[in-house]
Amino acid sequence: MAIANKNIIFVAGLGGIGLDTSREIVKSGPKNLVILDRIENPTAIAELKAINPKVTVTFYPYDVTVPVAETTKLLKTIFAKLKTVDLLINGAGILDDHQIERTIAVNFTGTVNTTTAIMEFWDKRKGGPGGVIANICSVTGFNAIYQVPVYSASKAAALSFTNSLARLAHITGVTAYSINPGITRTPLVHKFNSWLDVEPRVGELLLEHPTQTTLECAQNFVKAIEANKNGAIWQLDLGQLIPVEWTKHWDSHI
Repeated sequence: MAIANKNIIFVAGLGGIGLDTSREIVKSGPKNLVILDRIENPTAIAELKAINPKVTVTFYPYDVTVPVAETTKLLKTIFAKLKTVDLLINGAGILDDHQIERTIAVNFTGTVNTTTAIMEFWDKRKGGPGGVIANICSVTGFNAIYQVPVYSASKAAALSFTNSLARLAHITGVTAYSINPGITRTPLVHKFNSWLDVEPRVGELLLEHPTQTTLECAQNFVKAIEANKNGAIWQLDLGQLIPVEWTKHWDSHI
């Protein structure tokens, strides 16, 4: 999908990977980039507007842990203004296995709820035009960091959900793919808590492995958006965009 002249909603588009990806998206010339994030950052929004003044960049405060009905209400405002939305990026995530409920709420439930809410506007069974969803998951979804099993499991759940969305595209008209960054140098990975403190130095140990920058990750993210491949599992690692093969599907015959 060419980004030029498209309308894009980016949930958590001001975070580490998120902000660099927003920068790269704006350079590609969408018509509108709507950023939904928990904390407002006027400086970052002003920077994005300055990168490409032809792009309309707007911000709405949003916490992914709110109920579906509240998300639907916000989306109603956005759709009323833009008329159409081409791409939804779900990028909210936290890494702290001390916060078990919130980790699951942000990393998995929030993705499910935001996706469910936008179906009200996109689902072809309701006369919608369809759309595209890019969910930021993680390589831990298929290769767990065992010291943070809650985080890893929440990302595996988000990945599985995305794979299912892709296989439902013929019913809903909504396609989906996952973005799975490897170890990326963001504030998220410098210091974080392991489950039951099984490894107090997990953040330091992780950064002993080869890493990539947020810019490298963002540039490959834009390539994945442009590829627009339904069902793709994209691994963004060490500056490379790598398709991951999902080896087995279970088909329901209900």
